[in-house]
Amino acid sequence: MPDAGPDRATARKAIALLTGAAGFTEHRPPPSPLPPDGPLGWAGYDAARERASARTGEEESVLYGTGVVGDRACVLLSFEFGFLGGSLGRQTGDRLAAAYELALARRLPLVALVATGGSRMQEGMIALTQLQRVAAASVRLRAAGLPQIAVVRDPTTGGGWATVGAGADVVLALPGAQVGFAGSRVRPPDADPYAYSAEGQFEAGQVDAVVPADELTAAVTHWLRALGPHEDLPAAPVPRALSVAGAPVPRALSAGGTESAAGAGTGAGAGTGAGAAKGSGAGTGSGAGTPSAADSGPAVPLPETGREAVARARDPRRPRAEAYLADYFALRLPLHGDRSGSTDPGLLCGFGLRGDGQPVAYVAQCGTPTRPAGYRAAARTIRLADRLGVPVLTLVDTPGAANDAGAERAGAGAAIADTFAAVAAARVPVTTLVIGEGGSGGALALAAPDNTHVTVDSYFSVIAPELAAAILKRPPSETGATADQLRLRPQDLVDLGFARSIVG
Repeated sequence: MPDAGPDRATARKAIALLTGAAGFTEHRPPPSPLPPDGPLGWAGYDAARERASARTGEEESVLYGTGVVGDRACVLLSFEFGFLGGSLGRQTGDRLAAAYELALARRLPLVALVATGGSRMQEGMIALTQLQRVAAASVRLRAAGLPQIAVVRDPTTGGGWATVGAGADVVLALPGAQVGFAGSRVRPPDADPYAYSAEGQFEAGQVDAVVPADELTAAVTHWLRALGPHEDLPAAPVPRALSVAGAPVPRALSAGGTESAAGAGTGAGAGTGAGAAKGSGAGTGSGAGTPSAADSGPAVPLPETGREAVARARDPRRPRAEAYLADYFALRLPLHGDRSGSTDPGLLCGFGLRGDGQPVAYVAQCGTPTRPAGYRAAARTIRLADRLGVPVLTLVDTPGAANDAGAERAGAGAAIADTFAAVAAARVPVTTLVIGEGGSGGALALAAPDNTHVTVDSYFSVIAPELAAAILKRPPSETGATADQLRLRPQDLVDLGFARSIVG
């Protein structure tokens, strides 16, 4: 296990960084003494514990209790790396299990500040089985709809990473932290150290954000506001349409063919979000507010032909997901990666806070073919939102799922199937706006079956008209006629009952 360096924050300093003047109330589990020299009778173990206690002032490698981060009450647990490398023994397990149970009993979110070298070898299998206790406690908290946030410090390795760290709903990492299942002394000698760093884990989609210490309190506060716990949140409003020039377009055409305000929604920022921390994504909008007829101009006419609908959706000047998200949210908190070693930059996932403070989870395609990692990240986001009772917004815009050999090897079919299942199983309301291309099943996987809306510069089709014409052995000159036959225009989608309204 790595040595405790002088620059590593203690467990109490790590807590104080988040709670500040709000303070922290420590809790302790009922006493449960170990036998002399521990369960294995490891010679010198009691003496090593005494030295660790004298050096750190702590009784064990973990302390826990209640506190307030920003304006949010929570249960905090923090590892003391100076106590035997932050390792997990039986009494560590007692404290970890008690922390989760405290969060469950008080219905509070749990924030874990992790710095550990793994299981404590002086306690053998008794130490190793503490990982099962932690996993069981985490499952109970998850089943109760309570969020878990992990902040991984330096180092976070072994079983502590594989349970308290990587098992959390949201994983934030401090810059430069060593993060990985294999500790520095047990990995291959030629292993790339970057793969075991916070930045490397972020790149691999295992960490949601790398956040500097001076930005950590704000980041955790935002996440606590977004994740809850919440009760009876309303459905996500349909975003207002954006024109090619970026101005909002207020009117919507309902399934009955009349103008409606259903698609107008409310805006919470016209700017593009920008997070200071790598991946932190705490982007803020510039407060566009609620659109009105006075500031949004005339409604955009509907496309007359299928070819025109496709051309509009493929127009590079058309507003994309980033513009819609920036207009919709006052603050965004991205979730990064599929937790299977991959990311898809063409799909944006996370939670956001609107101008009125309402949290909404989002999954947004960016106009590129969606890769398996994107679908897995989408399913992860939707299931997390469903468990926490947070409504979901999906923005559909893809020519289709990625169809290259690499995508097939990465499990495209299974990933798409899992996304369909996540949407179908969601108990929270899912709202969908098609903002561009709706390319077959790769787009449909993210569409809410009974709550899908479309913009005037979008289309949705079982197949691209060019491919349909090729399959039917028609010349390219008949692609437009094929597009008309597919009935893929926004107004066709309303007439067919697929879309509830045309926004804009």
